Amino acid sequence: MTVIVTGGAGFIGSNFIFYIRRNHPLDRIVCLDKLTYAGNAQTLASISEGEHYRFARLDICDRDGVFRLFEEEKPDAVVNFAAESHVDRSIEDPGLFLHTNILGTAILMDACRSFGDIRFHQVSTDEVYGDLPLDRPELLFTELTPVHASSPYSASKASADLLVQAYHRTYGLPVTISRCSNNYGPYQFPEKLIPLMIVNALADKPLPVYGEGKNVRDWLYVEDHCQAIDLILRKGTIGEIYNIGGHNERANIDIVRQICRELGKPESLITYVTDRKGHDLRYAIDPTKIRSELGWRPETGFEVGLRKTINWYLENKRWWEGLLPHA
Repeated sequence: MTVIVTGGAGFIGSNFIFYIRRNHPLDRIVCLDKLTYAGNAQTLASISEGEHYRFARLDICDRDGVFRLFEEEKPDAVVNFAAESHVDRSIEDPGLFLHTNILGTAILMDACRSFGDIRFHQVSTDEVYGDLPLDRPELLFTELTPVHASSPYSASKASADLLVQAYHRTYGLPVTISRCSNNYGPYQFPEKLIPLMIVNALADKPLPVYGEGKNVRDWLYVEDHCQAIDLILRKGTIGEIYNIGGHNERANIDIVRQICRELGKPESLITYVTDRKGHDLRYAIDPTKIRSELGWRPETGFEVGLRKTINWYLENKRWWEGLLPHA
């Protein structure tokens, strides 16, 4: 089938394209990406010449451009990774996040409706649920947990999710939504926790940790996330939400210390900085639904995945060094 992957030059989107290429080599992949600071066309250079691949530099908020692409490609499905996703940036400029994450999603779904009720999958986040207390480890986010966004970023994603559900109920558009925990792995822009700590540690620069570093996240290796999305796209129940998580909760400070150990760097590099506004305490996903309905389980343990990630950044300095701000 032909799949339009929006945000396909970004972190999870590019890993998803590689996953599809390996596991469904006859599928045609159309990568739609605006190439903002977090998108890198060079990431996909190794497959750019293939007959089953096309790159389209395009903003999902460009209605005319999106409709032209749909008319040319006649896709069978759309997987929407395209989003502004960095919480700190959303605090500085909420409007950009509302525009891209909400309006862009609506334009994509309008195109899906106009060209034959094309299958649409929305890639969301566990951040739409807000946070959980640190002292209640038994509490987990389920698909029935009410949305309770804490930042402009998570509010924009929650709004998009509601819009996707509305298009399904109002227009009958065949949709699914996935909400995943924190991802890590190759090709992640070095503003997020794990790659930022890796590249700073390699340069013996300070490792900035918010507050006391006690905030807890549920971590998942990106390839496991890609496998889950592929299962949902091909076998998931239309109209449903699926939570994706690895039952792998770690405090931020513990991850930073582990990266120091793996790289042989002193913990004296750790620098505690003023906490983020509205910083969520804990995220934890209950993936029972996707496990029971689709048979999905994460395959990569955190220690293995972290070592693979560190090795990738060590072996691919040319990819990330050009992305770093220069003094």
